[in-house]
Amino acid sequence: MKVINLHQEENEIIQLAIENNRQAQQLIYNKFSPKMLSVCRQYIKDIQIAEDLMITAFMKVFTNLKKFESKGSFEGWIRRIIINECISFIRVDKKVAFLEDSYYKENGFNSIESNFSVEDIQFLIDNLPDGYKMIFNLYAIDGYKHHEIATMLGINEGTSKSQLSHARKMLQEQITKLKNYSNGTE
Repeated sequence: MKVINLHQEENEIIQLAIENNRQAQQLIYNKFSPKMLSVCRQYIKDIQIAEDLMITAFMKVFTNLKKFESKGSFEGWIRRIIINECISFIRVDKKVAFLEDSYYKENGFNSIESNFSVEDIQFLIDNLPDGYKMIFNLYAIDGYKHHEIATMLGINEGTSKSQLSHARKMLQEQITKLKNYSNGTE
């Protein structure tokens, strides 16, 4: 059995993993799984489901490793597979819906700033409707452009922009409620 040096070049480790070297695959998994679980968690509220999706996505990573062309970062390539796996799950499991603009006109939203912890913000994001949460994560956290999001989700670009705007407004409303509650004014 060949021992792999932890400091080998990423391309060498990828090549060994393509050849089904289990040690190389384990190195890749160990290096990227914590970040990728965090990515799954941004989209999926339930940690067990997020873990299952991450493992399924890593199986796809190893199955399709030959398709990685070394254009762009390897981590970015894995991240895209992880995100697509989460989106596929949400589409099948949740039947994602996008709320109409009239909902927001009826419920006045205010813009505020907040200094909540990461856990608080994640909790608030988890409580967004699935469609909003998905678009918010894709745009604000993962850095996709609206035309990329529209293509990924099969919606038009304007819907992506609208949903992002509404997600931000809902987050602002939730933050306002939390601030008022913590200040004893509600």
